[in-house]
Amino acid sequence: MIDQTTQPTIVALSSAPGRAGVAVLRVSGPQVRFVLETTAGIIPPPRLASLRILRDAQGQVIDRGLVLFFPGPTSFTGEDVVEFHIHGSRAVLAVLLRHLTALPGVRLAEAGEYTRRAFEAGKLDLAAVEGLADLIDSETEWQLRQALRQMDGALGALAGQWRTQLLEAMTLLAAEIDFSDEGDVEGPLQEEALRIGGTVLESLREALGSFSMGERVREGFIVVLAGPPNAGKSSLLNALARRDVAIVSAKAGTTRDALEVRLDLQGLPVILIDTAGLRESADPVEAEGVRRARALVERADLVLSLRGIDSEPYRAGGSTAQIAVATKADLDGTILPGERAISVKTGEGLPELLVAIVASLRGLGRNEPALLTRERHRVAVATAIAALERSIESRGGPSELLAEDIRLAVMALERLVGRIGVEDVLDNLFAGFCIGK
Repeated sequence: MIDQTTQPTIVALSSAPGRAGVAVLRVSGPQVRFVLETTAGIIPPPRLASLRILRDAQGQVIDRGLVLFFPGPTSFTGEDVVEFHIHGSRAVLAVLLRHLTALPGVRLAEAGEYTRRAFEAGKLDLAAVEGLADLIDSETEWQLRQALRQMDGALGALAGQWRTQLLEAMTLLAAEIDFSDEGDVEGPLQEEALRIGGTVLESLREALGSFSMGERVREGFIVVLAGPPNAGKSSLLNALARRDVAIVSAKAGTTRDALEVRLDLQGLPVILIDTAGLRESADPVEAEGVRRARALVERADLVLSLRGIDSEPYRAGGSTAQIAVATKADLDGTILPGERAISVKTGEGLPELLVAIVASLRGLGRNEPALLTRERHRVAVATAIAALERSIESRGGPSELLAEDIRLAVMALERLVGRIGVEDVLDNLFAGFCIGK
């Protein structure tokens, strides 16, 4: 645990930079009470907004604003914290920051330093910190729901339950090892320990099954537009994006590289990718575009397999989920069974296509937000699963070996929530936070 009394006091703008009606300046650390007395003249009652005149060291008025005091340890960082809610003038902010950083023991905060102090004070576990980072970066409703669940400690709480159960199993094995000759130790302790381990293993496997969905909600579902040249891929991309992203031309092979646009489809983050027309070509540039298009089809979450309604039947290869789309429905042609007819020119079929895309993506997982959302989570849980599987396969063997495998599973779960071995994760994680958070 960090000795908070020896840490410097930090200050930063916690609201968005720039001209605004109100700005929030946050100060955290052992010098907060001195900062309050020097700047606001008083230490206000905890968690009660007080309207005060703020002055510099010479007594000159800086601004008049609200002051909120959060005494530690019941604050976000676990330290004394004060927030100054002031007018969002660049001049006011500059003068107040200059005054505060001139006080002894006070400096500007680094990126993510407030949250790092909350983590070091035990206010947040590592999974909750990652949830907070995802909440700040969230752009869609599903990303928001998933991040809130992480930030509220859902993964940390479940990991704590797994750890408690496994520690109980280790206790049973220790009893069998240490007291096997004592008459007051009764019952098949190894079997009971393995039963507990099997229960945790089943829960871990279920959680691991949510990883793919969780990662996609964080990063975005990949939806690829595939089809032969002049199938209307670029026109559909522009229509769904509601802006001109791709060049549309009657000339075949206009699109040579993959074009991406990020969309919010009913709360789902989607990366929509327009690809080169799939055909054999002697042009090396177009051939490379076709190769990349086929690679994208293979790793997509959903493929929209397009063909013009007046052209030959087409179906993109691969095992990825697909929606067959017949474009240019305003022209004469035949709609094949299973195809959805659309016309970018008239808008026909576009609302129904969007509904089908969202339904297909939501069908990839459960309705509730995923617990595992990062590769680090997946690795930790997979490591715990492997260790528990080894212990169960060793049923009837020496209890010392079984206990060691269960201990390794516990260590993996402790890495998951940041109890041990996370220094290599922390610097990279907090560097992604904004100053003031």
